[in-house]
Parts: sequence; structure tokens; C-alpha cells
Amino acid sequence: MAQPPLITLSDVRLSFGGKPLFEGVDIALSKGERAALVGRNGAGKSTLMKIITGVHEPDSGELWIQPGVEIVSAAQEPDLSGYETALDFAADGLEDRHRAEAELDAFGIPADAKPATQSGGQQRRTALAKAFARDPDILLLDEPTNHLDVPMIEQLEDRLKAFRGVVLVVSHDRAFLESVSTTTLWLRQGRVFKSPRGYAEFDSWAESIEQEEERALKKLKTQLEDEHRWLARGVTGRRKRNQGRLARLKDMRAEHSRLRSELGDAKSNAGLSSDSGDQTSKKVIEARGLSKTFTTPDGPLQIAEDFSIRVLRGDRLGIIGPNGAGKTTLLKLMLGEIESDSGSVKRSRTLTTAYLDQTRDSLKPKDTLWEALAPNGGDHIMVQGRSRHVAAYGKDFLFKPEQLRQPVSALSGGERNRLTLAIALAQPSNLLVLDEPTNDLDMQTLDLLEEMLASYEGTLILVSHDRAFLDATVTSCLSPLGKGRWVQTAGGWTDAQTQLRQAEKKPATQKKKAASAKPARPKTQTKLSFKDEHRLKEIDEALPRLQAEVSRLETEMADPDLFSKDPDAFQAKNERLTAAKAEIEQAEEDWLEIEARREALDA
Repeated sequence: MAQPPLITLSDVRLSFGGKPLFEGVDIALSKGERAALVGRNGAGKSTLMKIITGVHEPDSGELWIQPGVEIVSAAQEPDLSGYETALDFAADGLEDRHRAEAELDAFGIPADAKPATQSGGQQRRTALAKAFARDPDILLLDEPTNHLDVPMIEQLEDRLKAFRGVVLVVSHDRAFLESVSTTTLWLRQGRVFKSPRGYAEFDSWAESIEQEEERALKKLKTQLEDEHRWLARGVTGRRKRNQGRLARLKDMRAEHSRLRSELGDAKSNAGLSSDSGDQTSKKVIEARGLSKTFTTPDGPLQIAEDFSIRVLRGDRLGIIGPNGAGKTTLLKLMLGEIESDSGSVKRSRTLTTAYLDQTRDSLKPKDTLWEALAPNGGDHIMVQGRSRHVAAYGKDFLFKPEQLRQPVSALSGGERNRLTLAIALAQPSNLLVLDEPTNDLDMQTLDLLEEMLASYEGTLILVSHDRAFLDATVTSCLSPLGKGRWVQTAGGWTDAQTQLRQAEKKPATQKKKAASAKPARPKTQTKLSFKDEHRLKEIDEALPRLQAEVSRLETEMADPDLFSKDPDAFQAKNERLTAAKAEIEQAEEDWLEIEARREALDA
């Protein structure tokens, strides 16, 4: 039996400056629905959320909310100013501060953390903790995954899947939307189309709508230039471009494997200085035995320990891992911006680098967009060696000609990101380095960026938490193993996770083979110690039990009434969950160390 709606919008209309933004928007959301709100940049997604929260009032139409329903919104850029601690912010308006404290702990934020010193990711987690602490009936999330690492995104996915009310989410993270959404709302041309399926089915559903509208346009013989231009860049065209990009990416991954086979393993000491001239020219960066440790108040922090890698011309390398793993620092070690404690880095003498950093500090607030794109003046700029008009190039990044005379300070976060990308991609380079390029980008810009990277002829190094973006752009990934150790895997993010999971299953298989095989040589130099073998056996037995326990505890703690019914039980479960995760992490680190010893013995 269908649930009655908690919120309904009927024939809602809204105009800004005479131009209608919405015309006849109809939405009904019921308990248990998790709706992905998608649409191109400027379609009005955030404005529609503000109508729901009462910040904006529609020109006409009706907004109905079931009596007694509480709506909570987590903004795209949360404002924590004026609060002394994270707990003060999260508990604002709550009678029970303990609930806010528990949610902060669940999101890994100390209650006494100072908002003024928090990073973007920490502020985002603090805002999410505040939203969940209020236990709302309707939860509105605007770009909730910005600045979050993959483990925290996956934790948020689990929380939303267990949420009992209505969720309306705007996000550029396609993997996140595919995971959490049960319905899709497509905001286009002032109207909202609703699909009863999640975002995973969006492309095929949206393509059918576009095809039907195109047939209607042809039938009516209506010459709508803007509509035809938009349709040409719509979902149908995007799917064709995606297919072409995937084919090119497969070719690049095959070429990547071939070159690696020619040049040999980066860890091998043989032949590193005796490669042929052609092979040497393929080397972009070669790091050997890099180690770097920082001293922190909490003790030594190892970023790299005996790290070696070879980056070849045309490689597309993704550096992945949780916040705090040292991805950006490792990148700077490879680029020579930070000096290592030991080891060496060789870079091609012809290397020309274009670097988009995470802070976007390269922009000058007082410059206009035109000046930022063409700092030397004039109306043409060189883009990868080709002359382009500034307005035409700006249009590639969705900037209208009239925007080019606006100051950079007037841009939104997403627009600043697009501008920085435009500047970085215009620079002549054979190495493009992008650190978290997808933050604040909408789907249309993401698609544009993927298309540009697919046609980029140089080498790409990319730091990102966007799983779908990594799958669509890189040929290999670097993943942290802990204690300064990193492993390189072929393919994108999904491929990396698959290979790491297969590696976790390897010890049991190897032990079975070892038990059935009769060694033909002395055991002293080819077999693990009894202590290591015993530890592997303990890990094989403990990991399934610990993983099941973590899954059970997370499910139990997802009950929004648990804390109010039994705070002590909630605290006990939370402490045990933290301990179980720590045991899993230690077991995985022990296994990796033992396997490294096994490989050394095999060699």
C-alpha cells in the first residue's frame, strides 16, 4: 500500500527578474523515498530546496507539508561562524545535547573542535552530524559528499539507506546517487520529471524523454534554436560520448599495460639505467625508495616508506585513499615540491606541468573572468597550442559572454572551480595534475571535464574521492596500505577495490596449496615462520567474525530511537564498533606485512 506524501508541491512557479525559473512544478514525496534531484547548472535545484525550507516563497502554486513534520537542510556551504565549538553548532536548538555529541562522534568530530580551524571536510561532517541529530522527517542534502573521503561517503550512504523519512539530495557524485536513491527528480526547463527508479537508471529514462520531445518538436515543426542546441548536448549525446570515452579508456589501459611490460617493474633494480632511448623518453617521473615522515603532536606520521613508482608518458594515475592518508603530500613528493627524507626522484627534462591544487589559490578575486583567462590581454588565448577566442573558450566551460566581465569574487564555488579548470587546461603542458577537481561541479561540467581529459595527450595525475569519475578517467590507481606503504593497481577505482579484495582472500588459498604440496627444497629460506603462519590463521578466522560484527552493530546503531531509549547501550555499541574496526585494520595491516615477507621469500 502506497504511503501518503509527507510533502507536496503543486503547480509551483517562481521568477527572478522577469524570467521564469519554475513553471508548473509538481512533486510528491512519501516516507521512505530517497530522491536524487538532478539538472544542469543553473536549473534551480538549490532554489527548489529553499522553497521547501521556506527561504524562498513561490510566485504561485501550493506547498503542502504534513502537520508535525520537521524538515532539516544541510547546506552546500555550512556556516559555522559564531559558534565556539562543534557541539555548540550541532546542538543548537536541541534540548538533548548528548544526541548531538553522539552524532559528532559517529562522524569522527570531537565535540570541542573549533569550527574556525576545521577543514572543509570536517565542517561538512559537523553539519551532517547536526542534521542527523535533529532526527528529521524530511532531510535535504545539497552536495553532501564534497570534501568527504570514500570511507565517510560510504558511511553516509549506510546512514541514508537506514533513514526512515524522506531524503532529497543534490549531488555531483554519481556513485553516491546510484547507491542511495530510490527515485529520481529531473529538473529541466522549469519542470520536474519524476522516475520511480533510482539514479542508476537515469540515462536510459532521460533519453526516452528527450527522444519523445524531439519527435514532438519535429512534428510541430517548431524552430526552437536554444532547445535544439540543448538537446544536442543532452543525455542522448552524453551517452554516445561516454561510450566513446570508455572505448578510448580501454585502449589507454591496454597501452599502459604494454608499456609496463616493456619497461619492467618499477621496483626492479635491473635495467633502470640501461633502457633504450625510446623507452627513456617514455618516463615522466621515476621515484625510487622514497621515505617521508612528519613529526606531529600525536607522534610520527609516515607518508611514504621505501616508495617506488614509474609514471610513463600517457599514464593516467589516480591517487586514492581516505583523508589524512597523505595523498596530496605524496603527490608533492613525486613532483619535487617537498623534499623526501631518503630516496630519489627523477623527472623528465622536458616536463611541463599544469597543476590545479585543492585550494584554488591561483585565482585573484579582483580580476575579471576575462583577465583570469587572458592575463596578457587581448581577446584570444592559446589553448594547448591552439588560438581560441576568450568568449568561445569561456563558453566551453558554461560561462556566458556577459559573465566574463564579472569579478572572480562574485563567482560561486562551482563557478570558481570551473574557471580554475579552464585556466589549468589551457596551459601548454605534458603533465596535468588535478587535486580534487570535482568538488562543487555539476553533472554537465563533470561530463565536459571527462571529455576534455579523454582527449588530453599528455600524462594525468589525479587525486579524487569521486569513484565514478576515477573509473571514467584513470588507467591505474595508487592506494595506501598504512605506515607509508602504497600499492599500484591497474584500472580505475572499482578495479582497485576488486584487486585489493582478492588480495585479502589470497592467504587462505595459499595455505591450502602449501598444505597439499610437498616441498622439494629446504624450508629454512622459503617458508614463513611458525609465528607468521599462526597469525595468518588467526586473521582468516577473525576477519569474517569481525566484519559480521561491524555490520550488525552499524545496523543496530542506525535505529534513530536507540539513543533515546537506551543511551548506555548506544554508547557501548559505539565503543565496540570503534574497537572492532580497529581490530580489522590491525589484522589487515598484519596480513599485508606477512604477505610482503612471503613475496620476498618467494623471490
